[in-house]
Amino acid sequence: MADVNTYENYYFIGIGGIGMSTLARYFHSVGKKVAGYDKTHTKLTNALQTEGITINFDDVLTDVEENLTPENTLIVFTPAIKNLKILDYFTEKGFTIMKRAKVLGILTETTECVAVAGTHGKTTTSTLIAHLCKVANLPFSGFLGGIAENYGSNFIFNGTDISVVEADEYDRSFMNLRPKWAVVTSMDADHLDIYGDKNTIEESFRDFAGLVPDDQQLFVRKGLDIGREAVSYAVNEEADYYSDHIRMEGGTLRFDFHAGDETIEDFEWHLPGIHNVENATVAIAIVHQLGASYEDLKKGIKSFKGIKRRYTKHFFENGKIYIDDYAHHPTELNAVIGSIKTFYPDKKLLIVFQPHLFTRTRDFVDGFAESLSKGEELILLDIYPARELPIEGVTSDWLLGKVKSEKKEISSLQDAFKKIKNKEFDILLTVGAGNIDTLYDPIMEWMGKEKE
Repeated sequence: MADVNTYENYYFIGIGGIGMSTLARYFHSVGKKVAGYDKTHTKLTNALQTEGITINFDDVLTDVEENLTPENTLIVFTPAIKNLKILDYFTEKGFTIMKRAKVLGILTETTECVAVAGTHGKTTTSTLIAHLCKVANLPFSGFLGGIAENYGSNFIFNGTDISVVEADEYDRSFMNLRPKWAVVTSMDADHLDIYGDKNTIEESFRDFAGLVPDDQQLFVRKGLDIGREAVSYAVNEEADYYSDHIRMEGGTLRFDFHAGDETIEDFEWHLPGIHNVENATVAIAIVHQLGASYEDLKKGIKSFKGIKRRYTKHFFENGKIYIDDYAHHPTELNAVIGSIKTFYPDKKLLIVFQPHLFTRTRDFVDGFAESLSKGEELILLDIYPARELPIEGVTSDWLLGKVKSEKKEISSLQDAFKKIKNKEFDILLTVGAGNIDTLYDPIMEWMGKEKE
């Protein structure tokens, strides 16, 4: 087993990625020298720079790169980054270069690793598991796929005996992990640029499940065919672990939790949607198995604030509501927009959506069009390319043509804020996984004072 802790310098290519930045924060927190490259300024790269990490935003060598030596530097990259001069330079000079997933796998190999996989739900579930471990004071490190509202970071440190990681299916990265415990929340079609079809991605999740040594430490949402024996969890139907009696009391959502013949009543929970009760159910089940008391678990469930850009909601004194969300797949969009329409059926919804990847837009264009047609008005931003080159014919104009809303238009990210300010709406939803998050602060400032 390689040891990735022995280097003095760590350089991350694609450091602004959510998975890359959590590793950068880990090495930075243990006293290593950390720097990196990314092509896009985001709130996350700004935060990393504030924490003292140097970031190069141009694909040209600077003193930072040229002063590194192969003997004491580990280069970490993500396969999402291609055709980069900086990466070519490190390759030619003989630096040790590892994929992000490989580094994470090595770091967690000597821990009691809890890995959460799924095309949807993995970020909320893994972050909640980490939060519950923190409340119960279990010795863990949390490598998360989102910014936890409770901590303002995607890395939480409370020891090294347990690691909580988000297991990423992109490029089969999760096969680098050696989980002692695992969760599979969902296996919907996604990343078809890598997998080709739904059957192949489902088979990949079954391969991941096969990494868990003990059937009793593999937790799978009831109804998923994982190809082996596993512990089931569900909401409003019996399973090995399940929650029911979901109700609103005084504006607060409550539910009861069942573990075999045992019932623990009255968990208080602040995230909307049945799918989030489902995520809470498996988190309670696992962290109780890791040694947390139900008393601590109740405290943790009640105090969990969620993840930034996962249905982040603000109410303003002028009566308007602003919701920001990371959804970038039709299933996720349906969940977000469906929740808004359920809670606020008579309010006028303005959706501002940034498609993420040309391949995903191409593969799910009809699903996106159907989801986006559910608002009263749509501002559709240009496609965020991330790692991809354009695909002929795959454009926001093409997608817009399939949307059935009467009020709809295309905008660049630069012009979007100006357009938003000229619209009439009751609820504003900004949604997408690219750099649409840069609209958040200007919108918050413009919309005025929040309700107490």
